[in-house]
Amino acid sequence: MAKAGFGVEVLGAWIDPVLKERDQALLGEAPFKFTSVLDATRDRWLWLKSRLRARMAREWHRRTGRETAWQLGYTVGALVRAARQRKADLFIAHSEPALWALTQIRNHKSEIGNRKFGVSVDMEDWFSEDLTAEARKQRPVQLLKSLEQRALSQASHSTCTSRAMSEALAREYGCRPPAVIYNAFPWADRQKLDGQFKDRRDLRVPSLHWYSQTLGYGRGLEDLFAALPHIRHPLQIHLRGKPMVGFDSWLQQQLPENWRSRVFVHSLVSNDELLSRIAEHDIGFAGEQKYSRSRDLTVTNKILHYMLGGLAVLASDTAGQREVSEQATNAVRIYPAGDSLALARELNKLLASAEALQAAKAPALRAAEQTFCWEHQMSKLINAVALAGGERGQHISRK
Repeated sequence: MAKAGFGVEVLGAWIDPVLKERDQALLGEAPFKFTSVLDATRDRWLWLKSRLRARMAREWHRRTGRETAWQLGYTVGALVRAARQRKADLFIAHSEPALWALTQIRNHKSEIGNRKFGVSVDMEDWFSEDLTAEARKQRPVQLLKSLEQRALSQASHSTCTSRAMSEALAREYGCRPPAVIYNAFPWADRQKLDGQFKDRRDLRVPSLHWYSQTLGYGRGLEDLFAALPHIRHPLQIHLRGKPMVGFDSWLQQQLPENWRSRVFVHSLVSNDELLSRIAEHDIGFAGEQKYSRSRDLTVTNKILHYMLGGLAVLASDTAGQREVSEQATNAVRIYPAGDSLALARELNKLLASAEALQAAKAPALRAAEQTFCWEHQMSKLINAVALAGGERGQHISRK
């Protein structure tokens, strides 16, 4: 949006000093302004107060069942205060605390000049329908549903990550279907590929890659590991992410003994390097599980990143991933989530010959270039923002 000429300010927070340093490096080249409404690396007192309030809110909910905004995160109060001080033409919520902030600035227009402004929501996740059943017991689900209902019904425009989610949100809340913007990466990123092989040990053996911020259970790896005894061809497996506590012992329990030397764990890499590390492999695995409506309906950036890297994609049959498969002919092989034998059959087909593998990789790259790259998606966002201004009889300012 900033590159399209809009004046953009992002309100966020800094909790971790390492991530703060990474953000600051990225901001050196960013065309937008970033403001940290809560910097835990500097204001320890404010951070401690925020943590205490959030902890008390969770305990209050556990004891009484009553929900409060402080369950939404540490930044709730600071984000509301910062938003009220802004004189923006359009506020876009991208997180749970931001949904709460939208309701507060709507209720207190006088504090931001009592003038017209638009509100929007980006549903990258369906907040009230996310996480496992056990985790949801500690969540303010009814509060989130109420915030989603208000935001989506009052929004100048709204966006989400898949057609499946857009249609489901419209049915649930009686709102206009949010515009679908796939969470894709720029095709131009391929110009930065380094052509190196830092992960793979033997280029003669096909390689499968999986990545996430966190390495652990509940992310589809169980399907992959259960399929290994049924794989009839040579294969390396490369996992990338930050291991959860106890991951090493869990991994050893999951892997058949004869596979342990063929599974490699890698640390996270920078955003700039990730596509290069993806591209050195052959198959991208996206074994998303259907433990919530949000995970079933969304399209994660993982599956799109694999295609941009030119990998054949093997994905579970979530509604979101089936949607991608339908638009990326012959590029994505789908298996029923939880069915390790079906997963093994699809892997064996890919590994049967070099020709079979190449026949799956080429259409993946073609689908990325023609549909699933940011160059094709960003115009939808710009048009939605411009339309939001038109519906309110004013132009969202560009600077």
